[in-house]
Amino acid sequence: MGASEMVTVETIAKVRHDYHVKKKSIKEIARDRMMSRNTVRKIIRSEGTEFTYKERKEQPMPQLGGHKDLLDRLLKADADRTNGNKRTARNFYGELMSAGFKGGYDSVRRYVRHWRYEHSLVTAPVFIPLSFAPGEAYQFDWSHEIVVLGGVATLVKVAHIRLCHSRMRLVIIYPRETQEMVFDAHAQGFAFFGGACGRGIYDNMKTAVETVFVGKDRAFNPRFLQMCSHYLVEPTACTPASGWEKGQVENQVGWARDNLFTPRKHFLDRESMNAWLMERCLRHARETAHPEVKDKTIWEMFEAERASLIPFTTPFDGYNGTDTGASKTCLVTFDRNKYSVDAKAARRPVQVRAYVDRIVIWCNGEVVGEHLRVHGRDKVIYNPWHYLPALVRKPGALRNGAPFVDWDLPPGLAGIRRRLGKGNDADRQFVGILAAVLDEGLEAVEAACLEALAAGVCSKDAVLNILYRRAPAPATETVATPAALVLTEAPAADCARYDRLLRTRTPEACDAAA
Repeated sequence: MGASEMVTVETIAKVRHDYHVKKKSIKEIARDRMMSRNTVRKIIRSEGTEFTYKERKEQPMPQLGGHKDLLDRLLKADADRTNGNKRTARNFYGELMSAGFKGGYDSVRRYVRHWRYEHSLVTAPVFIPLSFAPGEAYQFDWSHEIVVLGGVATLVKVAHIRLCHSRMRLVIIYPRETQEMVFDAHAQGFAFFGGACGRGIYDNMKTAVETVFVGKDRAFNPRFLQMCSHYLVEPTACTPASGWEKGQVENQVGWARDNLFTPRKHFLDRESMNAWLMERCLRHARETAHPEVKDKTIWEMFEAERASLIPFTTPFDGYNGTDTGASKTCLVTFDRNKYSVDAKAARRPVQVRAYVDRIVIWCNGEVVGEHLRVHGRDKVIYNPWHYLPALVRKPGALRNGAPFVDWDLPPGLAGIRRRLGKGNDADRQFVGILAAVLDEGLEAVEAACLEALAAGVCSKDAVLNILYRRAPAPATETVATPAALVLTEAPAADCARYDRLLRTRTPEACDAAA
């Protein structure tokens, strides 16, 4: 081993111990340690415990001198490229060779490395620490994780909300990042915090920002602006690709991934997992010291900040509206699924209002359909009662109509249907009973069916007879007597005159009169 070669700290310690403690000679140490005598002598004389290699501050590159200008131009042009498209030192060496360069590749490699290092010091980003007053701002962002819901591995979108002053946080999972999910996350977040901040900091997510202009100017989505106006929040969008402008919530994404979603979590459904996530956020706030005010927890800082929040009153009606049309089969397509509507809305324009957990369909200012939302695809969700007017006209559809398969009827109607049995006549009778729902209401028809079952009579006529008997009698209208027909002298009531009439008329007189 040459004297100029690097020697480990461990080897130096052994050599020094052999010489100073075991009193070995340099020759013995060199033989035992398989080192050169010069290296052993250098270790002993230096009295140091480590060797360091000092790079030359200037590398002689005599052949490169005449080509430095060309190489500088090539490096400057390459600096604007993305990392994946930057050229290597070998590429520059080939171009210099084409320009008459006679030197070696190593000098080009050293120069390229030194040039890029010097310019990285100039262009490296510098971040300024941010400070926020109580209630001044919150940050919002999305991430995605994989969890197991109901035994199925599911990719979920995670909404992150964080108060900038107290560092209080909330994490909520959703099926996707659509606008109604954004609205729901804000409603749940502000209800959890007890209020909103004066300013919200976002990235340029499509559900909030429609157009990005120069600088901080943005064209926000009108519905998103409505939400901000409802909560009295001023939205602020970050510069594109500048995640440090909302660094707190960016760090929260990493914290949540390490502490909440690793290892992979198993829950029955999304609601139970969100309850667990909220509990974990509360526990973290109570157990963790504030990063700036070390003698207080995040929860204590949050309790003090609450007075500065804009009070939370009512949640924003956070639906995502879509205009579409109902088909002739009374179905409306939304998000790759189909939902039924009332028969009166068939072939008409409708508006679908999508919430996180339900779908509400409007037509001409009234609700014509409401369903629990399905987040899969290619599914058809029926409400059989929507098709009742059409079923009355076509009772034969009861047997094979898709909306009526596995119809979950109330107990009374289900019992009548079982007692009627199967067949065309049974179907007609049952549809006749269902038709009464359109006029009398489901509750009244169900009560009549239960009474018919108790009496042991199960037919359309029997059920309708009970239904009409149970209906209250129509109220009679009192007619006022016109003034011209009012008697000036009211007759006296005297029932005894009928008795006198009977005494004066004998049977013989009656026969003679006949």
